[in-house]
Amino acid sequence: QVQLVESGGDLVQPGGSLRLSCAASGFTFDYYAINWFRQAPGKEREGVSCISSRGTITVYADSVKGRFTISRDNAANTVYLQMNSLTAEDTAVYYCAADRWGSQCSIVGPKDYWGQGTQVTVSS
Repeated sequence: QVQLVESGGDLVQPGGSLRLSCAASGFTFDYYAINWFRQAPGKEREGVSCISSRGTITVYADSVKGRFTISRDNAANTVYLQMNSLTAEDTAVYYCAADRWGSQCSIVGPKDYWGQGTQVTVSS
């Protein structure tokens, strides 16, 4: 059974940091690129970042570039999203998703598997 389980979401003050994790099981993790998306209330889902299967390619949305860092540990079947300098605009449910075209990396387009999401709230 395929599973993607996000964790690490929390309430954090503006300027703070969080690290999200996405733990995968049920598929050949190191064949897949992994994405992070987010969706804020009343807004469309937004691609945040992705990392290719070997971790050699990373892509970031302009809105998070320089503040967020994506990484992966294929031995642990886990992808991380380090988020720094958080603002209220980063408040959203964050989802990870797996893409079978692992040698590439794109924050748009359909993905094969999705997690259930983790809530990130940035507020004082």
